[in-house]
Parts: sequence; C-alpha cells; structure tokens
Amino acid sequence: MPARKTTKKAAKKSTKKALRPDAGPVPPYGDPIRKAIARGDAREMKSVAASARKWMADVQAALDQLDSALKKK
Repeated sequence: MPARKTTKKAAKKSTKKALRPDAGPVPPYGDPIRKAIARGDAREMKSVAASARKWMADVQAALDQLDSALKKK
C-alpha cells in the first residue's frame, strides 16, 4: 500500500493539537481562557487558570522590581 502524502491541510491539523493547553504553556490571554470555558473540560480550565495565575504573579513581581528601581533613581 502506498504511503500517504502529507498535505498542508494535514500539517495544519497537527499544529492545532500542539496549541492545546495540555500540550504546554498557554499565554493567559482572554481567548484561550474563554475557549477553555466553552469546551467545559474542568481539568483544562484548572490548568489554564493555574497558568494564568502564575503568569500574573510573575508579571506583578517584575512590575514591583521596576517600581523599586524607578524609586532609586
């Protein structure tokens, strides 16, 4: 049986799967959060929420450092 040809359409489908939250970190923008809610997967929503909270804590820490550096100047 001949091997299947890989098409651009097939390649696009495989990259979409790589963008799912369980495949790695997801930026905590509104769109991924809303999509996780729409899918209704509790495990995914918890993962996205944890990722967003960590990202926000990291950003807040960086802003605190920035404010501190500005006060010293």
